[in-house]
Amino acid sequence: MHGNRRATPGAARLVSSALLAAVTALVGCERGSSEAPEEAPTGADGCPAVHATAQAAVVRAEQTDVPWGGPTTGPTAVSGRTIVYVAQTMTNPGVAGAAKGVRDAARVIGWNVRVVDGGGTPAGIQAAMSEAVALRPSGIVIGGFDPNSTSRQVARANQANIPLVGWHALAAPGPSRRPELFTNVTTRVEDVAAISAQWIIAHSQGHAGVVLITDASIPFARNKSELIRKELATCAGVKVLAYENIPIPDASSRTPREISSLLARFGNRWTHSVAINDLYFADAAPAFRAAGEKGSGPPFNIGAGDGDPSAFQRINSRQYQAATVPEPLSLQGWQIVDEFNRAFSGRPASGYVAPVHISTAENSAGATTWDPSGYREAYRQIWGR
Repeated sequence: MHGNRRATPGAARLVSSALLAAVTALVGCERGSSEAPEEAPTGADGCPAVHATAQAAVVRAEQTDVPWGGPTTGPTAVSGRTIVYVAQTMTNPGVAGAAKGVRDAARVIGWNVRVVDGGGTPAGIQAAMSEAVALRPSGIVIGGFDPNSTSRQVARANQANIPLVGWHALAAPGPSRRPELFTNVTTRVEDVAAISAQWIIAHSQGHAGVVLITDASIPFARNKSELIRKELATCAGVKVLAYENIPIPDASSRTPREISSLLARFGNRWTHSVAINDLYFADAAPAFRAAGEKGSGPPFNIGAGDGDPSAFQRINSRQYQAATVPEPLSLQGWQIVDEFNRAFSGRPASGYVAPVHISTAENSAGATTWDPSGYREAYRQIWGR
């Protein structure tokens, strides 16, 4: 999709140190904390060594012509299989994007795919998993929900020897024994968190006042935000001004109010934001706009996860989001099919984990997804298709 474009050198996108040298920030704390504010260091660079490391990592992550690093060998295609993709909800762009990748890959390998939508509720997801198991398919995808929430259905699938492959089903990629999954397809949360924070350190030249947005009710999200905060803390010139807990179901109603309050509290000290999901910036945009903030920032906003089409649209039009760390959804759909083919052939999981990527207006070439090159050709060759 992106050809051989390389990322614009990171230095061209760094905010002038003269503009940020006057930024002062508060020590990162939860609302209600009694910790005293701390002045941010001044100077040309708030953390020279950390900044250099972060800049190098960002430049690597922004490249779009990285060679395929996934499997190149494996079993040839097993024929006549049917996969059921159980979706947490097809209104979630990440879940839907991975499902589309599964369908596309299944057409190539010659399998049938059925999608059962859980509708985003615990009862709906349990019903969808029950339906999937009752269909007695060759394999079931756990699409974007915790398999422990459907433990009875998972146990029935295990007893029936139906392989389960997760997409963002667990915090870590790879096989799982409890719950029993052949493998879980996802990027590493540690890598996503680290590169999100490193982008802020690099973009700000080590001087930033940051708002971090999470959903503390979700252990995975809370862990991601804590990892982001830990990485930001490696740079003395970067301070977390606020650590906002906004549950995702409440994002549309609460985010605009919180953004307005934060703008009033911090003003120009707020230079960057990072959220555990891009969707927060869709809800934040009206509040930024109403306050007269420029779409191109500051604050400069990065989403630490998903990379749905609406996030790319905001980034490409420079409307209140500067970057995202997107999942390669189509690639992951193809990987899911390949993992099932390995399971059906009595082979172990591939062990592949897609590397993190940063998408910006400079390197996305107007695309609305992150679709790296090489994987389709590699999987076709493996499958003999």
